[in-house]
Amino acid sequence: MRTKSIKKNIINIITLGCSKNIYDSEVLMGQLRANGKKVVHEKEGNIVVVNTCGFIDNAKEESVNTILEQIQKKQSGDVDKVYVTGCLSERYKPDLEKEIPQVDQYFGTTDLPELLKALEADYQHELVGERILTSPKHYAYMKIAEGCDRPCSFCAIPLMRGKHKSTPIEDLVKQAKHLANEGVKELILIAQDLTYYGIDIYKKRRLAALLKELVKVDGIEWIRLHYAFPTGFPEDILEVMSKEEKICNYLDIPLQHIADPILKSMRRGTTEAKTTALLKKLREEVPNIILRTSLIVGYPGETEEDFEILKNWVKKMRFERLGCFTYSHEENTHAHQLNDDVSVEVKNQRSNTIMEIQSLISWEHNQSCVGKTYRCLIDRKEGNHYVGRTFMDSPDVDNEVLINATKHYLKLGEFTQVLIIEASDYDLIGTPV
Repeated sequence: MRTKSIKKNIINIITLGCSKNIYDSEVLMGQLRANGKKVVHEKEGNIVVVNTCGFIDNAKEESVNTILEQIQKKQSGDVDKVYVTGCLSERYKPDLEKEIPQVDQYFGTTDLPELLKALEADYQHELVGERILTSPKHYAYMKIAEGCDRPCSFCAIPLMRGKHKSTPIEDLVKQAKHLANEGVKELILIAQDLTYYGIDIYKKRRLAALLKELVKVDGIEWIRLHYAFPTGFPEDILEVMSKEEKICNYLDIPLQHIADPILKSMRRGTTEAKTTALLKKLREEVPNIILRTSLIVGYPGETEEDFEILKNWVKKMRFERLGCFTYSHEENTHAHQLNDDVSVEVKNQRSNTIMEIQSLISWEHNQSCVGKTYRCLIDRKEGNHYVGRTFMDSPDVDNEVLINATKHYLKLGEFTQVLIIEASDYDLIGTPV
């Protein structure tokens, strides 16, 4: 027989998916803390909120499995209440309510006030920018916009996050100042599309204007840009990037593919020629820029010729950072009406081929770093090593710099100059100067 847990109203937030979900969980935790609630992140609590991801098959499976794990804990008496929010819940709420009715309540991505009410808390509008960081305290994700207006055929994000909605510049500056006062040194700007920022509220792209205000915030030393759409790229940000030392010469620009027939079917609004010209301009106007991209292989109709074009282009462009995903056939997207005609085996082969090419490119780039000194932000200590990052690297997805902790003492969350003495495919080894 089920017995009530002995834990006293501790709310455990479990976060799955991308950095935008991390941000949402942090805002939720900040609201709960302001309401006097005891809240933890991925620890033990008798009330559980699962913030789900619904982007691709693997993410959906992980989210469902996590919900089922918490339901089992509820049935065994270790948990009293289970709530589900986030993208999976937004997209599949009726199905989830039918298939997993043991969840106390489901909420979508814009239902924060309702979720707080279920948790016996009130939404407090005055808490702009205040949240509880789940990342190390020296860096933080800053979501500058929600949703997306792009028509990409393969993407379900607009179904889960809605239309693009920018946060006003003054609110973001207020957030940045609050984070700086809390000890944050690096801001990682995120959105489904950074480059669309401002169109909805200012009637023109205003990312450059936002950056000019954020660099004025005392205490913030690095600003990093994630998820820039290539079509309609606001080139005025390049001048700001090249002039402002606080803005890392780093850009995450997901390109997805390069063969023109695939780009057209994906509804990306660009061509191989236009994309290649943009990348050339990025490298010319921002010297030493580090480009990260993500690619999709196995999209419906992707021929061997299309893949060869992509493969040769990756070799030619030599991205410093690159991730490759296999196509996921998502219902209610434009591409779902196409025949998912590339086998799982071929998708995986193509992905592996791209990553083998990238591994060599990354190794060669890292070898060029040996003998150079870089300013590194020290993220954590792991075993016998301090783990840090250069301006070239974003947390969790990019390279790391390893420093022998048995020979050196470094302060976490601080910058230090590091001489690179050795390099592998995806990591650098250094010694403090």
